[in-house]
Amino acid sequence: MKLETFFEKFDLIADAPNAVSRLREIVLWSAFAGKFSGEQQELNLPAEFEVEGRPILPPVPSSWQWKRGKDIFYVIRGVSYKKNDASDTAASDKIPLLRANNIGNGINFDELIYVPKNLVRDDQIVRPGDILIAMSSGSKKLVGKAAALTTDFYGSFGAFCGLIRNKSDIFNPYLALYFLSPQYTSWVVSAGRGIGINNLGKGDLENLPVPVPPLAEQKRVVAKVDELMALCDRLEAQQQERKTRHAALVRASLARFTEAPPPANLQFLFHPSYEVSPADLRKTILTLAVQGKLVPQDPNDEPVEELLCAISAEQERLVKARQIRRVDTVPLNEDDAPFAIPPNWVWTRLGKIGDWGSGSTPPRGNHALYGGNIPWLKSGELNDNQSLASAEETVTELALKTCSFRLNKPGDVLLAMYGATIGKAAILSAAAVTNQAVCGCTLFPGVLNTYLFHYLVSQREAFHASSEGGAQPNISKVKIINHPFPLPPLAEQRRIVAKVEQLMALVDELEQQLAASRATAEKLLTALVAELANGKNAHASAEV
Repeated sequence: MKLETFFEKFDLIADAPNAVSRLREIVLWSAFAGKFSGEQQELNLPAEFEVEGRPILPPVPSSWQWKRGKDIFYVIRGVSYKKNDASDTAASDKIPLLRANNIGNGINFDELIYVPKNLVRDDQIVRPGDILIAMSSGSKKLVGKAAALTTDFYGSFGAFCGLIRNKSDIFNPYLALYFLSPQYTSWVVSAGRGIGINNLGKGDLENLPVPVPPLAEQKRVVAKVDELMALCDRLEAQQQERKTRHAALVRASLARFTEAPPPANLQFLFHPSYEVSPADLRKTILTLAVQGKLVPQDPNDEPVEELLCAISAEQERLVKARQIRRVDTVPLNEDDAPFAIPPNWVWTRLGKIGDWGSGSTPPRGNHALYGGNIPWLKSGELNDNQSLASAEETVTELALKTCSFRLNKPGDVLLAMYGATIGKAAILSAAAVTNQAVCGCTLFPGVLNTYLFHYLVSQREAFHASSEGGAQPNISKVKIINHPFPLPPLAEQRRIVAKVEQLMALVDELEQQLAASRATAEKLLTALVAELANGKNAHASAEV
């Protein structure tokens, strides 16, 4: 099979993870396996080139040769310079220094440092055509990465780098491409003492097997790779442009949709022409739900004013019975409403619909407080779960009595208050306590816990926006209880929750279909690679 088949079938494999990146790897693998020559692959890697624990490179055409790196290029290690070497040196007497972090897709010249020119040996000056390679780095992904210097640049390179300098008659662009190939990566970077300890030895490079075709073939390989890489560039640009346009269209369409009068035309959300992401679908469904646009209002529902009065009366009763503490919230006015709601709804605050309280962390040194039968939840364990029953850690009855704990009951709603988990929610299905990063709510009769749960999830961005703090931002209980809450009649809450859960089930199905589509594309891509490598009709046997 010809490599062009991949590009002809790109639409079939476009959904595979990193499809274009995979195509680039296939192009380079094919180039150095001799797939562009049209010859039968016959010349295997000689036994004396093999190193235990390193992969066997694919065979190449019989007109090619296998050579060691030391017979083709010099490996020049960088040297160290002291930080204060350049402190008293005039700018005109310094030269720039390339480091490992200057190696990306090519060499970038950002964030250069400078060293005195008189300290740099002649063999440490880089030349056009030199290949800069990361020999050591704190990043495993960077070690072994290489790029050719293709522009005029007068400078040196640091101690964590090396230079590959061609000393043979091999076409330098061919050699530079080889250091981007999967063959090089698999043999050197993933081998032995290479990337595992973030260090690449000079000997690894000197013993690197390099497949070398005749000079004319080297130039044809480079030209073909350039041609196919340009095609990859166009495919990538088309994908990005299509993705950008589609995202803008979806955002605009969803915005117009959420602003439309209720009830919502839900067929729009799942129309295949829009290809809305599951995340955007879930967000839109919840937005419609809490704005009263998901289900129609029923004039026969109990007036929400009566419901709110009943909720307030229950709160007052519990306060007088000393079962809860009185909580003062900021008076609500029209400017506090973040969006419009139906006329038969009413705005209130979260502190008016339930009793809120956070938890604590018992002293870690007191082992008598841990290991009991009471789940002790932390914010990272809240994952928008509507049936949360267990925790990674537990506490004892002694901890419950002696620490500042609130015992949350089954059916209570939890909200994460700290860090990256701000706004994550859960509904308890078993009694539990929490640490201080979680706030729990026991609702007063008249508000469904599932309706509150969906509302809290819909407000995640708002909670993040109101958080405070630097490295560990948080929202306080005060901010939570003063957060506006749109209260519908109880019967409508039930209709909203039923519709939300019905639609979320459809989104789950859609997400599974998308995952299956990506898996199919990945399977096809794998089959096409096998067909290319083996010359067999692997596509026919792929389960697609």
